[in-house]
Amino acid sequence: MHPDTHSTASDPADSVLCVGQIGFADPAALLAQFGLTLERVAHDTPIPGSFWGEREAGIIGTTVYARDDTPVHSLLHEAGHLIVLPEEKRATVHTDATDSVEEEDATCYLQIVLADRLPGVGRERLMTDMDAWGYSFRLGSTRAWFEGDATEAREFLRARGLPHA
Repeated sequence: MHPDTHSTASDPADSVLCVGQIGFADPAALLAQFGLTLERVAHDTPIPGSFWGEREAGIIGTTVYARDDTPVHSLLHEAGHLIVLPEEKRATVHTDATDSVEEEDATCYLQIVLADRLPGVGRERLMTDMDAWGYSFRLGSTRAWFEGDATEAREFLRARGLPHA
């Protein structure tokens, strides 16, 4: 569900909420609830473990890497990949954690649910940002997918005892 291409300047994606705008404390506390660590990367430094490069968050083991200019949706998405994995698999993750379409869908759903746990973010803002960034869903928008086409993702999360509502 990641975007096919990264958005550039003067693009609607420039309006997405970035981690530096909300600070690192609340996201770090949220990730810690799932046994994950958030590591802040210096400005203009490549983000370790970033699958998409540039501003996108990265993952290595149980650590999520982000800069001030990393979109919040990217941070939550990459953290979601680690959260949906069994704990024993997390330690071996480097950059790419997706084993299946089911895990990718569950990750997209989870990032939206987790946005409600971050002050100043919430699911409405996150879905708007996902659309602006270029995530693509069968029903045409993140909201349409989340509300009408994500039953399997919700069930995946529920079966594993993960947040799903």
